[in-house]
Amino acid sequence: MQTRLAAMHNFDYNLSMTLVADKLGTHAGGLRIGSLQLQGRALLAPMAGVTDLGMRRLARRFGAALAVSEMVSSDALGRRQARLRLERGDIELHSVQIAGCDPTAMAEAARLAEGSGAAIIDINMGCPVRKVTGGYAGSALMRDLDRALTLVKATIAAVQIPVTLKMRLGWDDASRNAPELARRAEAEGVSLVSVHGRTRCQFYDGHADWRAIAAVKAAVRIPVVANGDCLSTDDAVEMLRLSGADAVMIGRGAIGRPWFVGDIAHHLATGRSRPEYSADARLAVALEHYETILSLYGRNQGLRHARKHIAAYARHAGAEIALRQRLVTSEEPRDVMALLAQAFMAPQLLEAA
Repeated sequence: MQTRLAAMHNFDYNLSMTLVADKLGTHAGGLRIGSLQLQGRALLAPMAGVTDLGMRRLARRFGAALAVSEMVSSDALGRRQARLRLERGDIELHSVQIAGCDPTAMAEAARLAEGSGAAIIDINMGCPVRKVTGGYAGSALMRDLDRALTLVKATIAAVQIPVTLKMRLGWDDASRNAPELARRAEAEGVSLVSVHGRTRCQFYDGHADWRAIAAVKAAVRIPVVANGDCLSTDDAVEMLRLSGADAVMIGRGAIGRPWFVGDIAHHLATGRSRPEYSADARLAVALEHYETILSLYGRNQGLRHARKHIAAYARHAGAEIALRQRLVTSEEPRDVMALLAQAFMAPQLLEAA
């Protein structure tokens, strides 16, 4: 059954790629990161446990200007799990995000990432989760900008490739210091900053304040990318209008639909929306992503890692809750693939199985 499904999804996927082939044009109003020229103005955000090799590969294939890796702890690169997050595969523009609080460890992590094929190093100063901020990394660094800048300096000095920085508006509403951090980081040589429009203390509550990102844009000359709550092309246009940013970064809105970042890039470049992909084409994407995860992580770990993705694919396909529950509890890859076909209501695939 798995072989038949895979063969059919590859055929359908090749047909669907005619929709992706309308390139965005040379650079398409893209932005520069150091010496690198990006095509398009929509980027896939780094998300721990989410932006694995399969998701990044698909997002890039469908037109994302850049796809940033999962966050990698600077003191964990010797471990297999961390190395998997660094996987480049066939992604030609590989951006690796690192996090930490020790300059020496950050420098070594940056060197290792560069040696693994990274074209860009991104420093995380935006992660709000307690296990990161409790170690004075992530968004906790926005409470001590002098310390934050020591990490920026050490990282830039360690590599020959561009370094970017991701942050929030600040630690809380009383200390919205993103403009100052961006300005000081630019002076040290950071090539681009991306800003999530919330403070750390907001986590993901409320709505991202896109207008507040404008203060960061006004503080620097390097490109600024707006991030947070981009769920539609209208959102992307409004984010750019309110923030004055050069590009948008999509995170949670792309889970279960990695083509969405490319949809945004296309709309920003042309003012037009791409045709919606067929159910068969979207199923093909979900199956390829699932197979990549199993190949990368192995059967048992891959089954667990893939659950958030396959649940999101099924949700966007309109599958009922009962079917989605079966998807995330199945322990057999062949059953998962058949259930995905059912979720996308592709009867020809079910018959072929």
